[in-house]
Amino acid sequence: MNEPMQSAPPVPQPPLANNNGELSAQRNRARPGIPVAAVAAIAVLIALALFATATPFGVIAGFLVALGAGISFIGLYMLQPNQAAVFTLFGDFRGEDQIAGLRFVNPLYRKRKVSLRIRNFTTMTSKVNDANGNPIEIAAVVVWKITNTGKAIFGVDNYRDYVHTQSESAVRQLARAYPYDSFEDIDITTLIGDTGDVNEHLLVELQERCADAGVEILEARITDLSYAPEIAEAMLRRQQASAIVAARAKIVEGAVLMVRDAIEALEAGSTGSDAIEFDMERKATFASNLMTVITSDSPTNPVVNVGTLNR
Repeated sequence: MNEPMQSAPPVPQPPLANNNGELSAQRNRARPGIPVAAVAAIAVLIALALFATATPFGVIAGFLVALGAGISFIGLYMLQPNQAAVFTLFGDFRGEDQIAGLRFVNPLYRKRKVSLRIRNFTTMTSKVNDANGNPIEIAAVVVWKITNTGKAIFGVDNYRDYVHTQSESAVRQLARAYPYDSFEDIDITTLIGDTGDVNEHLLVELQERCADAGVEILEARITDLSYAPEIAEAMLRRQQASAIVAARAKIVEGAVLMVRDAIEALEAGSTGSDAIEFDMERKATFASNLMTVITSDSPTNPVVNVGTLNR
């Protein structure tokens, strides 16, 4: 004999808050508003017809029907695309609605609308010391949106001010964590040379700070970065000097290889019979002259030797 089928246990409704007291996502308690608006409009017409009877029963019945229609109209509200409504009942969080259009909810609920559109702003240019203690000026652009309306409304006092303040603080903290530039260690992460890693660090830092406000940080990147005016000229000269030294080192390295190849080619010759013998003194003289020609900043003037190499 087949056993009787057992009905599935009821699905528990999500709680208003978790164990940490944080607001959790609520099921949609709203309903389509067009049917309710149509019924309320018909009720208004019925109430007018009852009032027109001018009888005590008609007046009382018309008043009750009109009262019901008025209460229904109170529960109606309109949502635009990328807009949500947060519901509270006598101070208790009752959920949210994110469906655009004419909607209806319990008339006793207090409705508070929140924009879910993507927003962005640029932080103020701040003067702060980098990891090496050099004063720099830094600013960043932050792109964000609300993903948890309950936290945005009830988790913080003002979510806009919260995001702006935390962004300013995160940018300052980021500037103190990295040097602006590194002249000695090329493997160290710098603000000017490793923008991808620095922006990723800023994004993670901001997301951790803004999680309590129900905000998702979509993008965070540095837009303004420079030395402070009081040291900008000195740092520019230092960068120019480093660039000149690096360029000179590269030129000398290439010149040494060219001189070595030239001496080896002259000693080997093209056919074996036209090889040129060099002793150590002649090699030194040839290398010195050729290095001077290659590494010189200005055109060299040849000197014609009418005697021997030793005179």
